[in-house]
Amino acid sequence: MAPDPMAELKRQAALAAVAHVESGMKVGLGTGSTAFFAVEEIGARLRRGDLRDIVGVPTSTRTAEQARGLGIPLAGLDALDHLDVAIDGADEVDPRCDLIKGGGGALLREKAVERLARRLYIIVDHGKLSARLGTHFALPVEVVPAAWQREAEALAAHGCAPALRQGAGAPYVTDNGNHILDCRFAHGIADTHALAAALDARPDVKAHGLFLDMATEVIVAAPGGITTLRPG
Repeated sequence: MAPDPMAELKRQAALAAVAHVESGMKVGLGTGSTAFFAVEEIGARLRRGDLRDIVGVPTSTRTAEQARGLGIPLAGLDALDHLDVAIDGADEVDPRCDLIKGGGGALLREKAVERLARRLYIIVDHGKLSARLGTHFALPVEVVPAAWQREAEALAAHGCAPALRQGAGAPYVTDNGNHILDCRFAHGIADTHALAAALDARPDVKAHGLFLDMATEVIVAAPGGITTLRPG
C-alpha cells in the first residue's frame, strides 16, 4: 500500500507539538487520528530516555488504552490541579484559533482536561481551517439520554438542525454514558460565544464542542509543509 502523504504530514505536525513536552511535565493526551501520533511519539521518547517522569491524563478510554500500551504513566484528572501542556486535534478551526471538537465523541473529557492545561497545542490538517465555525462541521452537543429530544428542540431554536448521533444500530453512547446531538448550521455559527453561554446554562447539556479562547497554538499540516497559527 502506498504511503499516505497527509498522514505523514499529520505525524510531522504531532512531532512539532510534542517538541513542547519536557521531562517532569503533566500532559493532557488528546483523542483522535491526529492526536494518536502525538501519544505515540511521547511513548517513543519515554522509551528512548529523551523524556522522563511524564504523567499523562487521557481524554478518553481509547487514549488511555493506547498510552498504557506505550508505557506512559497515567493519572486521573482529580489527582492534579493543573497540566503543563495538552495536545489534541480539532474538527474545525477559525481565524481566532477557536475550535469545534468532539467528532470522536470525547468532548466532555477533552474540555475538562484541556481547561486545566497552561498551554494547549492543537494539531490539524489544512482541511480543518474555516472562516466561520460550524460551516463545514456539525457542532457536537453531549446531553443526558433521557432529555435528548427536549434538548434537540431547544437547539433547533438556535438555527441548527440537530441529529442524534448513531452507533452500531443504536444511539451513540459516550464514555460518560450520554448521547450526542450533532448540530448543523446552514451558514455557520454567527455568535459562538453567545451560543456557548446558552448551552452552558442548560443542566441537561453536559458538554458542547465549542472550545473558545483555549488554544495556545494550532499546528497545521498542509501539502506545502507545517505552519503554526496563534490567536490574535
